Amino acid sequence: MTANITARPRRERPKIVSLTEAAATRIGEIITAAEGRYAGVRVGVTNGGCAGMSYVMDYAEGAGPLDEVIDDKGVKIFVDPKAVMFLLGTQLDFKKEKLASRFVFSNPNQTDACGCGESVAITPAKAD
Repeated sequence: MTANITARPRRERPKIVSLTEAAATRIGEIITAAEGRYAGVRVGVTNGGCAGMSYVMDYAEGAGPLDEVIDDKGVKIFVDPKAVMFLLGTQLDFKKEKLASRFVFSNPNQTDACGCGESVAITPAKAD
């Protein structure tokens, strides 16, 4: 007797971080201006602030040993492995306003933010 086993289709892996066109354009400009010193940007989270956590973003010369590497719209994003579950599904945007310009994280796992906007509360994404 042989069992008929049907393989379930693999579920598409959710994106950890995606970029808006504005964010991809601005990161591309920054990387180009660096004349080859950087391969992309590294994003993550750190403990601290009045709400518990803060987003961090820095230049990246390359991938760390356990970094998740995302290539979105021609830009490389390196995600700190400790931040993956906190950033799952996040969209990174670039906002230009009258007196300031900044990168903005739109994170479905964010549950709260402090008044100054520098600190956030994030619940790790649940594995489905």
